[in-house]
Amino acid sequence: RHRWRSDGRALQKLPVHMGLVVTEEEPSYADMASLVVWCMAVGISYVSVYDHNGIFKRNNSRLMDEILKQQQELLGLDCSKYTVEFGNQDKADQVLNCQSTLKVLSPEDGKADIVKAAQNFCQLVAQQQRTYTDLDVNVLDNLLSSTNGFPDPDLVLKFGPVDSTLGFLPWHIRLTEIVSLPSHLNISYEDFFSALHHYAACEQRWGK
Repeated sequence: RHRWRSDGRALQKLPVHMGLVVTEEEPSYADMASLVVWCMAVGISYVSVYDHNGIFKRNNSRLMDEILKQQQELLGLDCSKYTVEFGNQDKADQVLNCQSTLKVLSPEDGKADIVKAAQNFCQLVAQQQRTYTDLDVNVLDNLLSSTNGFPDPDLVLKFGPVDSTLGFLPWHIRLTEIVSLPSHLNISYEDFFSALHHYAACEQRWGK
């Protein structure tokens, strides 16, 4: 556990928000839980878990049980409590953690959330609470419910052979670094940390 913390401090930069995107058909709860716990251990503040079939979100209790089990095994009991949030839901659970926040997302939290935000804005205009000239990036960000309180992802780890993020937060990843890995199945900490090292070494030009 001390190695993970020192690894996080040793990187030139660490993502504030990391997305874990699975494009494979058979997601592994144990392997995804390992990835989430490693994110916590190195000091990443926000983590999003996504698969294009919404399996993790539908079975979030199973995923949370696996995360809690691995937290206790890998991190011990020296971490404080934190709230796990689920996109587009009011449900909240408590697990032990090192001050990270997790959202479990599905495709409905992507394009569908943008459509819902647009409808809400149009309703505000119709009620004369807004004018159409008020619409800008910040207003739309505030209307999106799936990532309320979350910054945009700095880094996305995409697992699987599909060369696409398959609907993962299309509005939020305009400036996101995306690292592709063959699979999340049996992934090692070394593979995870190598991806973090790649992110830390890359020069982001922000479209310039």
